[in-house]
Amino acid sequence: MVCNKDPEVAMHVPDGFLDAPTSLVTAAVAAVGIGLALKGARRELDDRTAPLAGLVATFVFATQMLNFPVAGGTSGHLMGGALAAVLVGPYTGLLCLTVVLVVQSLLFADGGITALGTNVVLMGLLTVVGGYAVFRAAQLVLPKRLSMVAPAAALGGIASVVLSAAAFVVLYAVGGVVPIPFDTLLAAMVGVHVVIGIGEAVITFLVVSSIVAVRPDLVHGARRVVAVRELETRLAVSP
Repeated sequence: MVCNKDPEVAMHVPDGFLDAPTSLVTAAVAAVGIGLALKGARRELDDRTAPLAGLVATFVFATQMLNFPVAGGTSGHLMGGALAAVLVGPYTGLLCLTVVLVVQSLLFADGGITALGTNVVLMGLLTVVGGYAVFRAAQLVLPKRLSMVAPAAALGGIASVVLSAAAFVVLYAVGGVVPIPFDTLLAAMVGVHVVIGIGEAVITFLVVSSIVAVRPDLVHGARRVVAVRELETRLAVSP
């Protein structure tokens, strides 16, 4: 998300940006999403991949504290939704992002407490689901090789950032407390977040490609490719 260079301004949606009804609706959506993620994560995690989930949450938390300049007095930071989804799966990825956002809100005042549901929806649910959907769509088009996992993840990364920005504009149009023309806000948010999305794509590409090069079996998004390679190897050596 965007933040001003003024360190006192939060990166995430603060208290008072959206009215109470809108905040309650996003809180309900976030609660449903987290509930589904708790059930789905059981199918994604095992003894090998569970430690990776903790590392992913720690990495996203750390990198969200680091900002890079964008333009017009703003800076951006990693959201990490697509990255988490590709590495540990969409259900576990959402749980990782939720933990990060809760800690940031309660301990660092990074995002309002009453806006926690909004931030989970925008920076967790939408970035994870949207980013992973684009990643899987890219995998269907790109060659079925391990070298294509990172580029597909990068596409998911940039798409997730733009989707989150556009969703915020829609939410603000519904429940924003200060009137701002929809087209003005949309152009400003999406324009800046395309640039931020490029940074997200670069970071996502570098992290995913590094892990795939060493332990592709631990990367959730690479499992289908690894399975295909193993099947091809077995067929090649069979009499």
